[in-house]
Amino acid sequence: MQARVKWIEEASFLAVSGSGHAVLMDGPPDAGGRNLGPRPMEMLLMGTAGCTAFDVVHILKKSRQEVTNCEVSIEAERAEAEPKVFTRLHFHFIVSGRQLKPEQVARAINLSAEKYCSASIMLGKTATISHDFEIVELS
Repeated sequence: MQARVKWIEEASFLAVSGSGHAVLMDGPPDAGGRNLGPRPMEMLLMGTAGCTAFDVVHILKKSRQEVTNCEVSIEAERAEAEPKVFTRLHFHFIVSGRQLKPEQVARAINLSAEKYCSASIMLGKTATISHDFEIVELS
């Protein structure tokens, strides 16, 4: 796996993944940016949410659960002093489907958190991580 980041101007950088996808990252106006894209630490949170959502959907499908949607919101706190690592993360899952079993959803989230999601497991080295979920029943 690889990625490349190139400085564009001021606080703007273009990140290109090894698979060829590009994302513009930018800083806030008070740091010389123009707010044209997410901050690098926001990208880290978005990537972590994507990693765990992928796991949860995959695990639920393998468990023959009829999952139709999964959304993950992350709330994060960072250290006051440099390096401003994440110190607390809370993941809130909204899982939609038909006749989803709460114990299966909880199991999928726990497996992701403890075994499969590389991103959240890495962040767990500096942050306290918690999870909760809600199920939206579709008719």
